[in-house]
Amino acid sequence: MPAQRRASIRELTSAARELDAGVVEGHLHRDAASGDWVVREAALDDLLSRYEGQEVVIIIASFDDQRPMRVKICRTCGTEYVGATCPRCREARIRLRGR
Repeated sequence: MPAQRRASIRELTSAARELDAGVVEGHLHRDAASGDWVVREAALDDLLSRYEGQEVVIIIASFDDQRPMRVKICRTCGTEYVGATCPRCREARIRLRGR
């Protein structure tokens, strides 16, 4: 997998964790005994049952995806970049906020 895609997935995962969202990471497989979909030792039915009756967004991203990421053009500064955010504008925001 391209490093930039992996970094973007990690950034998305971090944002979800900051929102205290249900995040499960690992290999997806079916349990031979029950037939349930499982990630690590967590049955997806158990995770999803916590959100029953609520409006949800489900995002699934594979680390094994080999497609190259699309090059974007920043609407603010015009820089071409790959990933979730423009690195030039991100650096400027960090610098201006004193972090």
